[in-house]
Amino acid sequence: MKRMVSGIKPTGELTLGNYIGALRNFVKYQDDFDLYVFIANLHCVTVPIEPAELRKNLKDAIALYLACGLDPEKCTIFLQSDVLEHAQLGWLLTCMTYMGELNRMTQFKEKTHNQQDESIGAGLFVYPSLMAADILLYDADYVPVGNDQKQHVELARDLAQRFNNRYSETFVVPEPKIAEVGARIMSLSDPNKKMSKSEESNKGCIYLLDDLNVARKKVMSAVTDNLAQVKYDKENQPGISNLLEIMSSLSSESIESICSRFEGKGYGDFKAAVADVVCEELAKIQSKYHDIINSDMIETVLKDGAEKAHKQAFKKLKKVQKKMGIDIM
Repeated sequence: MKRMVSGIKPTGELTLGNYIGALRNFVKYQDDFDLYVFIANLHCVTVPIEPAELRKNLKDAIALYLACGLDPEKCTIFLQSDVLEHAQLGWLLTCMTYMGELNRMTQFKEKTHNQQDESIGAGLFVYPSLMAADILLYDADYVPVGNDQKQHVELARDLAQRFNNRYSETFVVPEPKIAEVGARIMSLSDPNKKMSKSEESNKGCIYLLDDLNVARKKVMSAVTDNLAQVKYDKENQPGISNLLEIMSSLSSESIESICSRFEGKGYGDFKAAVADVVCEELAKIQSKYHDIINSDMIETVLKDGAEKAHKQAFKKLKKVQKKMGIDIM
């Protein structure tokens, strides 16, 4: 069975975009791959965050992973920081990463736009090397990512090949796996931007733990256009196209079928139907979430997951260190 590795950085509440673009795919992938899913808490501290807020985000993320359908009997779920080999291999790969490669990282440029160098943490600059370690530790064949993260997988591939060429065959060279539909859900208030918790206004972002009435109101107030037709046309109707992707992803009904169903109908009817599908999905997730958060399931899942991940990571790190000459035993 091919192996797949991925993780989510819990810097805030998980969104509907996270769910459609990543979590739902993980649930599908766990039946077809040897799936390792980690909570990327080491990546969280590349920018300042209050400890209490981080702890809550971590616990919520794990509970939501499980509520969304990840099964610890089918996949390995763990905290990144519980497997110390992530940080150690991250440092070794940082030493093999070129400054030019890190300078070209689009996300680094976006996150540091208009900031002075003196105020930018070094961790934010080198974290792609740690992300490469997250992947290469487990000999991942595939890494499910959105288009905005594909560049980081390309760096992991380059580092794997560089190490293999320098020290002999050691790492599997991973392939990015990008979902065709729903991989990039856009903001409801600005459909030209990705749905994100960093939006200035919460109107464009639906959170998995939003009150259902709040979520419905956000859908009903989503930006559309004056063309008065439910048609999938990202260039001329980005708002409607985004709502179509959301509805299709959650209901498994094809976009063509939805468009046909709402032919000649107003945007109000269409938005109401999208809101029904969104709220139905959120209600199921939230019910499971509350059951999990009030049990001891999280502690058990993380303990078992870390033990399994550590066995694989330890063997890989020992092999790497021996080939590099820093391990004499």
